[in-house]
Amino acid sequence: METSGLAEWRFGAANPALEAASRQSIRSLVRRVYDCLDTSDPRPVAPFGHGDPSAFACFRTAAAAAEAVAAAVLSGKHSRYSPAAGVADARSAVAAYLSRELPYELAAGDVVLTAGCNHAIEIMMAVLASPGANVLLPRPGYPTYEARAALRGLEFRHFDLVPEKGWEVDLDGLVAVADERTVAMVIVNPSNPCGSVYSHDHLAKIAETARKLGVLVISDEVYGHYGFGSKPFVPMGVFGETAPVVTLGGISKRWMVPGWRLGWIAASDPKGALRDKKVIQSIISYCGISVDPVTFVQGAIPQIIANTDEAFFENAMNVMREAAEICYQKLNDIDCTTCPHKPERSMVVMVKLDLSCLDGIDDDVDFCTKVAREESVVICPGSGLGMKDWLRITFAVDRSLLEDGLERVKSFCIRHAKAKEVN
Repeated sequence: METSGLAEWRFGAANPALEAASRQSIRSLVRRVYDCLDTSDPRPVAPFGHGDPSAFACFRTAAAAAEAVAAAVLSGKHSRYSPAAGVADARSAVAAYLSRELPYELAAGDVVLTAGCNHAIEIMMAVLASPGANVLLPRPGYPTYEARAALRGLEFRHFDLVPEKGWEVDLDGLVAVADERTVAMVIVNPSNPCGSVYSHDHLAKIAETARKLGVLVISDEVYGHYGFGSKPFVPMGVFGETAPVVTLGGISKRWMVPGWRLGWIAASDPKGALRDKKVIQSIISYCGISVDPVTFVQGAIPQIIANTDEAFFENAMNVMREAAEICYQKLNDIDCTTCPHKPERSMVVMVKLDLSCLDGIDDDVDFCTKVAREESVVICPGSGLGMKDWLRITFAVDRSLLEDGLERVKSFCIRHAKAKEVN
């Protein structure tokens, strides 16, 4: 329709795929909780909703890493565009770094650099989104997988993790939701949001299941070596002979620099299945039309890996171990919350919320919005991770603020506790 010779505006129609993806976004969910804060509250906000420890001095990155980036910038050699798959020296350094714990050597050609691990997720969901395909995702899991799959029109199906078994994969349940259109399964190990890590035997069973189904394993290991429990971290790539593995990782968590946006996709594929099926070629093709990781950070990667002293990682994990212990003990001291599994790795933990103890709290989202408003504590509702009436709590917070924030949560629960019946 035209008015006075002018056409009506034709833009602004809703994009259903974008709307579906945004409903899966953890950032959107946590932002809604932030919006409930009482800005007149003089207390500092306790940010238990997302995993970014870099704001706190106790979690500052290694000096050697910062020096490597500064040197890369000052050298003047890293201001140009990056090749689609990443700078060759950086890819070689990451391949050597990952090969330390594998029974075979990765080559630079097995590694593609990305603008952080979230970008790696975007790439994999796009590459796998052939017509009719579906991927299997863990519940609870990291919702960026659902968001990126939804945006690409890629069907996703959930398999459960079992809290009573240290959040292991329910392999029978996984097989039950797979069909002839299933192309991949995703595992997040060490786990975000559960704080657990899988044993060698459990990973072997996952690989065997993937082989029987004929699917690849996407192993999100951005929290690899980010541990403080007794169980060792075993990379999924160890089982690449059994089933092809695509490992997603990056420097954001181990070096505590999420803003540097440097991640990777690595193919553990000694039998060549991923290359035969042109998966690696498709990944590189996608990178050719996508964003690049910052070139000067790529230029610094060989030095970041080579020059970071092991003492930095040990000290960082000692601080994280103490934070995890404080979080676990204080949460179990609150009547309406339970941690079924003590966190061993990563910086998050899943917490069961017992609504029967509380008065006037409808669900986990209601709990989080009210604790934000009344106590200036931001917590991620479990509903956004597929776990209604659970909470995901990040403990990578300065100790004094962590303790204070958890005390505020306890006060909130006491204030909203149901009155006990008197016989």
